[in-house]
Amino acid sequence: MKALVAVKRVIDYNVKVRVKADNSGVDLSNTKMSINPFDEIAVEEAVRLKEAGVIDEIIVASIGPKESQEQIRAALALGADRGVLVLTDDKPYPLQIAKILKNIAESEGTDIILLGKQAIDDDNNQTGQMLAALMGIGQGTFASEVKVEGDKVNVTREIDGGLQTLALELPAVIPLIYV
Repeated sequence: MKALVAVKRVIDYNVKVRVKADNSGVDLSNTKMSINPFDEIAVEEAVRLKEAGVIDEIIVASIGPKESQEQIRAALALGADRGVLVLTDDKPYPLQIAKILKNIAESEGTDIILLGKQAIDDDNNQTGQMLAALMGIGQGTFASEVKVEGDKVNVTREIDGGLQTLALELPAVIPLIYV
């Protein structure tokens, strides 16, 4: 079984953000960048599933500038097997990212797609849902527990009234909140 994990390059959550002098955006010069914290949770969950013998290979994908290699290397250091970097200097939007991830998932033949519930820089929480819709597969958003059993995955997710457990057919998209 293969897992695809999406990781995004964001300003490290411990860094105080500086605005450019002309107020046109965030000053990224000499700013520490890291993996989006929710995406790091997804990488850690994939590694847990691999250590449990559920997943054979973890493929990490990032879409962005060449500096995104740093985040792929960090994911490889956490236990991922391979990295895919789709180079772009433009800021990709959730639908573009979902389309690219769909192509990667289909070409790699992945069974489970893990990603963070949202990125801390734009706070959109859209990519996972768009990806599942584009692929026509099930999704378990706001996941806090993932258990793969055969060709199904049981996802415990947070809802307003507490917790809900879904049984999804594989392949499936699972945006994680924490594990």
